[in-house]
Amino acid sequence: MNKVLLEKHEGYAIVTLNRPDEMNALSRELRADFVEAFTECASDEAVRVVILTGKGRAFCAGFDLKELASSDTDAAEEADNTIARAMEAFTGPIIGAVNGHAITGGFEMALACDVLIASEQARFADTHARVGMLPGWGLSQKLPRLIGMSRAKEISFTGSPVFARQAYEWGLVNHVVPAEELMPRAIAMAEEMCRCVPQILAQYKPLIDEGFCKPYDEALRWEEAKAIESARQAMAHMIAQRRESVVAQGRSEKE
Repeated sequence: MNKVLLEKHEGYAIVTLNRPDEMNALSRELRADFVEAFTECASDEAVRVVILTGKGRAFCAGFDLKELASSDTDAAEEADNTIARAMEAFTGPIIGAVNGHAITGGFEMALACDVLIASEQARFADTHARVGMLPGWGLSQKLPRLIGMSRAKEISFTGSPVFARQAYEWGLVNHVVPAEELMPRAIAMAEEMCRCVPQILAQYKPLIDEGFCKPYDEALRWEEAKAIESARQAMAHMIAQRRESVVAQGRSEKE
């Protein structure tokens, strides 16, 4: 996975796009390595949070247009959403540490994260309309829900960049920090998340994501049902632990 670096720490992993000279453009090799890295994170119960970032001056510049231009591969195959699916398959929070340019496909990757922290050097741009294609990883649906319809249309219809401070003011990113503070801030947030009860952290993400897609009154009822189910599971776990403790204490007294 030389085009994508995977570092595992206690409770979290850091996935780094590693084509700095090509602004981490999404070549076939990088996409394959990316899916492999996220698949490994999803299969490792010890990894509860992922930090996604890029090496060099870009987060991700989108598809490798030079590779696409020289390819005989079907366009549908090149534009598949295996990256988005790999990110969706990871049940824990994904923190996007946007270190620089997040353009088109890179913008879509950022939007697939649960929380975004941007360096002061970060900028976002949707150039799908300029290069003559439509987004397929969720940008057209996620961006309006995140920052509002008119702002999303301005970004997508012009292709103009949105710099870090404006992205923060529009609600696109959670925090803007100096470049040298980006990864320490992302790591600190990941460590905070890892202090949560693991199974609740994994259940909370779909509770928010799936509930957001429902009508408000239906979402409230759905949340209540999930909370009751969670409380029952927690109570059953506590009772089981008490029983084990009583049994262990009885054995100790007999000895």
